[in-house]
Amino acid sequence: MKYIEEFNDPALAQRLLDDIHATVTRPWAMMEVCGGQTHSIIRHGIDQLLPEGVELIHGPGCPVCVTPLEMIDKAMAIASLPDVTFCSFGDMLRVPGTDRDLFRVKSAGGDVRVVYSPLDAVEIARQNPERQVVFFGIGFETTAPANVMAVHQARQRGLRNFSLLVSHVRVPPAIEAIMTSPDCRVQAFLAAGHVCSVMGLAEYPELAERHKVPIVVTGFEPLDILEGIRRTVHQLERGEHRVDNAYPRAVRDEGNPAALRMLAEVFETTDRAWRGIGTIPDSGWRLSEAYREFDAEYRFQVRDISTEESPICRSGDVLQGLIKPRECSAFGTTCTPRTPLGATMVSSEGACAAYYLYRRLEPAAAARTPEEATPVV
Repeated sequence: MKYIEEFNDPALAQRLLDDIHATVTRPWAMMEVCGGQTHSIIRHGIDQLLPEGVELIHGPGCPVCVTPLEMIDKAMAIASLPDVTFCSFGDMLRVPGTDRDLFRVKSAGGDVRVVYSPLDAVEIARQNPERQVVFFGIGFETTAPANVMAVHQARQRGLRNFSLLVSHVRVPPAIEAIMTSPDCRVQAFLAAGHVCSVMGLAEYPELAERHKVPIVVTGFEPLDILEGIRRTVHQLERGEHRVDNAYPRAVRDEGNPAALRMLAEVFETTDRAWRGIGTIPDSGWRLSEAYREFDAEYRFQVRDISTEESPICRSGDVLQGLIKPRECSAFGTTCTPRTPLGATMVSSEGACAAYYLYRRLEPAAAARTPEEATPVV
């Protein structure tokens, strides 16, 4: 199977590991900023095969996980309205809000539907002109083009009953926030290949130069990740800090020009809250003034909803790379996929879900208290 089997070759994996072991002379800490990479790392035990002292820090790379609590509550407030059809990808339905989730809204009679594309929601709006149809647009730069296309098509087709609840975040400002934390341990980044396939590499060289960190664009299969780590440790050992594209089969320096043009037309940058982390300046997108009429926050007047995180859930510390999931005392006990306290245990890309699926039977790590973890922002 092209581009699948080729990147699961055990012999090549061993050669990459041998090179990594032969290169490393001291401890290094690097962060992957992608939940898909985190799951691949944990599933295949890549972190356990690396030289002693080489640490993979799991960053805030899960889009479901970083969607702020207040946005989940806004989604439920809108979805509970009698004339609204609320559409979302399935992984958002079990993300806990303050006192419920979208599944409970649905069970109470709300018209909540799982769709596979925001364009499905546009079609639902066309077929049901008497109802307000809202799509929950979350994610990093990867899913943004499809969401802006949905809004663009809705306006072209005159669908005034369609709107988008926007909670998009951007990777480069998150890297900036991590690197400016006074207790940051990150010395290099494995950048998410799918994000760079859309956005290109233009925003990364300045970050690499200013913070003196290698940034290696990396794919998601085991060999992709090992090659990304190999290139990263070679740079670290040589004292280099360049942007390196280790995923050329999907990523071009210029990104996707058509997607970038559409993003510039429909979205504008804004400060955005990240769940468990806080507000990062210019780290998100919202609909531009020209498309503001399709903004569900304005249409349904839910902009002023505020919330407070659970003191029990440590997902914020996990997202910042301050602790591993099993260092949280709630992990696997009061917090499981069936009874999640936070989004990192719900999402298919969440670090807590990865550790629960692949590592929960290993001896538990000593839990660290919140006072022992220093926040990123």
